[in-house]
Amino acid sequence: MLVKKSERNTGILDEVFENGSVYPPLRKEAAARTDDEKVRLIAGHFEQIMLVLGLDVTDDSLQETPARVARMYVNEIFSGLNPLHKPEISVFENKYGYDQMLVEKNITLYSYCEHHFVPIIGKVHVAYYPADKVIGLSKINRIVEYCAKRPQVQERLTVQITNTLEEALGTNHIAVLVDATHLCVASRGVRDIQCSTVTSYFGGKFRNEEKKNEFMNLLKL
Repeated sequence: MLVKKSERNTGILDEVFENGSVYPPLRKEAAARTDDEKVRLIAGHFEQIMLVLGLDVTDDSLQETPARVARMYVNEIFSGLNPLHKPEISVFENKYGYDQMLVEKNITLYSYCEHHFVPIIGKVHVAYYPADKVIGLSKINRIVEYCAKRPQVQERLTVQITNTLEEALGTNHIAVLVDATHLCVASRGVRDIQCSTVTSYFGGKFRNEEKKNEFMNLLKL
């Protein structure tokens, strides 16, 4: 029997809700609509926002803007809200017995603040001590990208990246450091373009000060 995409999505979302606060606040109805339906509905609502602002949506420069914004929201910048977009995470048996720190630094971060829906831009640095498995390096970037493509707060994003890595690698010997600029601070409100926000997680061996300092020195922070 064929299973509708929305039904598969609902099943995956049931797992998401079991994890509670580490995910953005989601409604159970989130899985009831297809991406195409979401694009259509958002386009209509965004057109109304433009009209209220006084824009002429019949102008050739603006008439496609509602649809463009809707597609961007659903298919790009908030695509991580759909669990079906979770990347396949390739891990391999640690046949070579590598037991030292592995660091992947300067992973590009683009996310959006859930309070104002403006960008969060920065870098993510990840390290782990392999146990039985090692991960394909590009998959670390994919994990960061997937977790970032949601309305976020940086603290939750740090937890999500950590939890996804722990699940994939079967170890808690993981360090995650996020250093990001929030445009809700830089482009509005206090308009401070100099500050950034740093959040971190240190698990397992990284709770040892020597290991933590080794990680930080490798980042040259």
